[in-house]
Amino acid sequence: MQAFRFHQGSQPLLISMPHVGTYVPPALAARLTDSAQQVPDTDWHLERLYDFAKALGASLLIATHSRYVIDLNRDPSGASLYPGQSVTGLCPVDDFDNLPLYRDPQDVPSEAEIAERRDNLWQPYHQQLQAELARLKSVHGKAVLWDAHSIRSVLPRFFEGKLPDLNLGSGNGTSCDPAMAATLLAIAESAPGHTAVLNGRFKGGYITRQYGQPAQNIHAIQLEMTQCSYMQEALPFDYLPEVAARIQPHLQRMVEAALAFAQQGAR
Repeated sequence: MQAFRFHQGSQPLLISMPHVGTYVPPALAARLTDSAQQVPDTDWHLERLYDFAKALGASLLIATHSRYVIDLNRDPSGASLYPGQSVTGLCPVDDFDNLPLYRDPQDVPSEAEIAERRDNLWQPYHQQLQAELARLKSVHGKAVLWDAHSIRSVLPRFFEGKLPDLNLGSGNGTSCDPAMAATLLAIAESAPGHTAVLNGRFKGGYITRQYGQPAQNIHAIQLEMTQCSYMQEALPFDYLPEVAARIQPHLQRMVEAALAFAQQGAR
């Protein structure tokens, strides 16, 4: 199976969804625990939540494989994005609850297997991402990359208490124009019944930090949403239309604001 699905849009906005994939090759799935085979740490239903994006003219890059196969939002060298804090790796061996993914410790991926997954899955995704950003900048003079994520709202391994609902990350101000980030935060903070933060616990992963180059007219922002804002956070991980309807209009306003910034053209 190809590493991604891609839709080319007409506007200077690319939405990346690196953690929505659920496919695990059968031979690998057989090595995983029963719990891991349910791929619970997936960014579930983001395509549905962002179903307005194509009509806005956005390009979409959507991962097909589970992050348990390879995490497309990690440094390919395996270097930690948050030194000193608990993180999962390029080819994870444990889940968000710190439980082992593999039935037998001897089944964890070798360096050779990690390299193969990186070459066959990580590299193609990032090549497509880079190519589309380059195309958008060439056509429009400017491009915005929106990296879309979601996560359980309570995960003691990674943060204390309940996470804010809308977590914007700009690499501490390095990946996009501060004015764009401020506009997005203002919209997020205006969503009734929801909380928001900029560069809190989640400041942007590898994709945001690597490809956001404001001086080159490529601006990247990550949004990490709590899953309780639109879905069940436990099995069967169902989408909840009535709950999602309360946040989706505000999400669309944020994406539209990012697009409007991109449409201003190069400065």
